[in-house]
Amino acid sequence: MGTSWSARIVAAPEGIAAAIQSELDRVVAEMSHWAPDSDLSRFNRSTPGRWQPLPIGFAKVLAAALDVAERSGGAFDPAMGALADLWGFGPPGPRQGVPGDAEIAADRALSGRAHIEQDDRRARRHTEARLDFSGIAKGHGVDRVAEMLRSMGLRDFLIEVGGELRGEGIKPDGQPWWVDLEVPPGSRLAPMRAALHGLSVATSGDYRRSFTHAGRDYPHTIDPRTGHPLDNGVTSATVLHPSCMLADAWATALSVLGPEGMALAEREGLAVHMAVRDGTGFTEHLSPVLQAML
Repeated sequence: MGTSWSARIVAAPEGIAAAIQSELDRVVAEMSHWAPDSDLSRFNRSTPGRWQPLPIGFAKVLAAALDVAERSGGAFDPAMGALADLWGFGPPGPRQGVPGDAEIAADRALSGRAHIEQDDRRARRHTEARLDFSGIAKGHGVDRVAEMLRSMGLRDFLIEVGGELRGEGIKPDGQPWWVDLEVPPGSRLAPMRAALHGLSVATSGDYRRSFTHAGRDYPHTIDPRTGHPLDNGVTSATVLHPSCMLADAWATALSVLGPEGMALAEREGLAVHMAVRDGTGFTEHLSPVLQAML
């Protein structure tokens, strides 16, 4: 996944670090678009129209991704691999300059969830659309590790993969797993502290990965509706949810929707914090569920 992981586990048994690494390696083997021999990469090379069998984890993530895509009106879309590559954020690596309108239009025409069909443990693509689980796989990895630990009888832990976290149970001193929600670098926003007790947190931020061309920054998050990197002023969107996988996906969707997406967050019952650039400063938006939690 191109990132690190960490874990704090009460009464951790010997060898647990190797077990966690093995579980995350399985996630990579299923759904990394960087690994050419992963199940996802093989799916992206499959003949359009031909059904492909899916591992259980892959099928679960794809179903969740397509559901969030539908609920968000396409603000989140797992079939944007071609556009991510075009903008230099995929396995082909960085590009010189920015793509032209014709290139963007061509890749948009073959991309998107409408070209992906899933039937439980199998799926097929109807065009050369390529899946990219960058906005959901890390969260799924956190959940996989948490489920593994619970199956081993471990009930008190904090798991983190690339900044996405899930906490279960309590610390030895009886306190929950307190974490400060991520704030944009350079902002003067006061950090919020959340107790991750059966709760996950994921943040999508435009400062995490980008490139600059002609004096303009292009963040790695692509708006599926336009085929262009985000340019809506949202610098971060943080979601708290029992499922880290869903927190991850919704953080991406809401960063694309911007402040107008807070109405959707309210309808979906999501706890959301959003930071938006406003001139030289930042404004904060909190969903009603998060306000109630505070």
